[in-house]
Amino acid sequence: MNGQNSMPYSPENQSTLVARKKRIRSTSVCVWLSPDEQTKIRERMADVGIRNLSAYMRKMALNGYVFHVDLAPVKEIVSLQRRCANNLNQIAVRVNTCGGVYPEEIKILQKDYAVL
Repeated sequence: MNGQNSMPYSPENQSTLVARKKRIRSTSVCVWLSPDEQTKIRERMADVGIRNLSAYMRKMALNGYVFHVDLAPVKEIVSLQRRCANNLNQIAVRVNTCGGVYPEEIKILQKDYAVL
């Protein structure tokens, strides 16, 4: 920033700065923490998978809890479905362009669907 546009930080200036950015929220809250408290907050954020400190603090202040849902098994199923659909699509393209399909490809598809 150049000298004429920069404003010193103060709560009054904060709302002006935020308003220029066209944010939904126009009020800032400052919280002083010890290093231990900050470490604990960062650890809890990591536990629930939130990387944005503002989002975490807002959620905890308004609701008092954050749910962490482990979607790893769902992601694995989605990945398997995506691979099966991709294989099926490749075979459909080959059948439509060449007019035939290899028995090995059918066996691979059957195996993938059995795993799914």
